[in-house]
Amino acid sequence: MSEQFKIFLSQLSETNATLDYFTDFKKIKSNVNKIAIKLNQLNYLIGKEDLNKAVYELYEENPKVFEVLDILIAIRKNKRAKTFNNKGEIILLDTYFETPELVLEFIEETGLAEVFKNKDISNLVDYVFGIEVGLDTNARKNRGGDNMSKAVSLIFNKAGVFYKKEVNNTIFPEIISLGADVKRFDFVIKTKKKTYLIETNYYNGGGSKLNETARAYSDVAPKINQYPNYEFVWITDGQGWFSAKNKLEEAYNIIPSLYNLITLEDFIKKIQEEEILEF
Repeated sequence: MSEQFKIFLSQLSETNATLDYFTDFKKIKSNVNKIAIKLNQLNYLIGKEDLNKAVYELYEENPKVFEVLDILIAIRKNKRAKTFNNKGEIILLDTYFETPELVLEFIEETGLAEVFKNKDISNLVDYVFGIEVGLDTNARKNRGGDNMSKAVSLIFNKAGVFYKKEVNNTIFPEIISLGADVKRFDFVIKTKKKTYLIETNYYNGGGSKLNETARAYSDVAPKINQYPNYEFVWITDGQGWFSAKNKLEEAYNIIPSLYNLITLEDFIKKIQEEEILEF
């Protein structure tokens, strides 16, 4: 491992989280509002001693109200979750919402029946709001990438760098080496010398995604850099890279313009010396 790369690794930040990173309340509120009417109707079951009778009454009134039962056990509809039924068959979870008998089986087997009878929940709208907060933590990985893009934008803005965001490679038809696939770059910056095509990301934790990213950018960089007027730039950060430092080092040796949030300053100095163009 070269000394230069060791320094690069030592500069990787522990977090890029801002307070809005942890929970997206706007999205949560929207998700809950979409099903709030059905949840309010399901509130009818809370505190009922005779759940069997209550389920049949509610099903007769509005069978579609039970379509949202899956979120009560923290399962999203779009996941098309499957489960074993009492016959040992693998079925879609949604199947349980097709008849009042199956609804009762679902409520009993999941433990919701006791929760309803004991009034452990007083309002399903509030309860699902809490579930949505919990499920939203799964989206933090994506917000980490968004935060990185935001951080880079702020640094560019502070330095007075003109750039465009989310630019498709199709506007650079001369770069035929990328093939027919449309690729979107996070940033594009032009100087009198070159056009820089920039990707950004941030990794808090490890996983196979880091290796895939390093491999993909190691492949795309030479394809772009073979054109004298273009250069690929990768700005990445986060201590998740500690778990994939070998792959990152390989990329570091292949991609001339690989920066973190600290060394990004060097890139800015470079493009300022080349004179940045508006386009």
